[in-house]
Amino acid sequence: MTTSTAPAVTFVGAGSVVFTQGLLSDLFAFPELRHARIALHDIDPERLATAEAAARQIAAAHGATPHITAHTDRRAALTGADFVINSVQVGMGEATRTDFEVPARFGVRQTIGDTLGIGGIFRGLRTFPLLRSLGADIAEICPDAWLLNYTNPMAMNVQYLAQATGLTRVVGLCHSVHWTMHGLAELVGVPYEDVTYRAAGVNHQAWVLEFRHGGTDLYPRLDALIERDPQLRRRTRVDMYRRLGYYPTETSEHSAEYVPWYLHHDSEIARLRLPIGAYLDIVAENVAEYESTRDALAAGRALEAEGTMEYAPQIIHSIVTGTPRTVYGNVPNRGLIGNLPSEGVVEVPCLVDGSGVRPTRNGPLPAQLAALNRTYLSTTDLVVRAALEDAPVRVRQAAMTDPATAAALPPERIWELCDAMVEAHGDRLQPGLRKPLGS
Repeated sequence: MTTSTAPAVTFVGAGSVVFTQGLLSDLFAFPELRHARIALHDIDPERLATAEAAARQIAAAHGATPHITAHTDRRAALTGADFVINSVQVGMGEATRTDFEVPARFGVRQTIGDTLGIGGIFRGLRTFPLLRSLGADIAEICPDAWLLNYTNPMAMNVQYLAQATGLTRVVGLCHSVHWTMHGLAELVGVPYEDVTYRAAGVNHQAWVLEFRHGGTDLYPRLDALIERDPQLRRRTRVDMYRRLGYYPTETSEHSAEYVPWYLHHDSEIARLRLPIGAYLDIVAENVAEYESTRDALAAGRALEAEGTMEYAPQIIHSIVTGTPRTVYGNVPNRGLIGNLPSEGVVEVPCLVDGSGVRPTRNGPLPAQLAALNRTYLSTTDLVVRAALEDAPVRVRQAAMTDPATAAALPPERIWELCDAMVEAHGDRLQPGLRKPLGS
């Protein structure tokens, strides 16, 4: 879809101001995108005004002359959009605290709580109503737009979008593969630009299948480093790598939540230095960063917004200009990874150019990796089914299949926990899922 006209990019959830700043810095770093039409949408007027002021300052710093508008009306923001970037967090920090505090009363430990686990399940359930209405608006107002989703839980959200809205131009984006490979390259002492790699799996639980410098496999060098350094062996993802044979593409804090082996054991929490409730600190830091940005803009001070080379700006640039790139995207499987469920959402390399985003076929994963990914996708599928079927029992079944929740609680307590979460989240859930079922 190469075009000489300025692309129209709509930010849904633009009030995630710090993240929006990074994306805009990335966009305006491309000369071809400096005249883009930028529509910012958020339901919080103060955050929206802050995002707009930040966007104008970032544009000026890059010598860009975009057309920037701000909208509390989402449909107005979507009018004419070629690309829609979604970064909404339904319920914000209050809902996130609920996701941690209620399970903690039941003895369930979480570190991040945004992908799987009881926190991920209810984060998905409270996001689905927004995704359904957003999808309907896109289908009506800008049906040819690409929806680039950053909102977690990624696999649940993309599967729900595919099955509930019928949209086909949907890609879920996450920086975990990119930054994992940066970290590994630094660890083995090879410049990132000189490393070649291939990863595949599911979001936050994909696997580095190839890791090379020229024709040399870098895994033996990594093995030698781990053998010499006992502190490296105190990382969850390193522990998983040593036992499974392939390095996971998400941080130790995330990775510990998707398996039953770590968070239920005090000794493993101590050995691997797992920070229980870590995401609550991140929430507080995000609020502080937002307030600092807001106050700096009000005082007329310059922002220090740096580009992050996120995938969304790269995708937009490639589609607009025809420049070929490879990014990692989350898309419905449909045979891309042969030994994972077809309807599940997988994270694979995607080719991008003027024709759009094209996922690549990766063949089967090693059996041990596919076994873990299938469990992950089974829980995800039940959460999506709960919403599509309006079936509260599916929520409980999803929690029963979740590895970390099942390791911590017997079935009766899992159902009681789900009832407590339903009560705590109240009207954030679709009406049919608000019914308590008892134990």
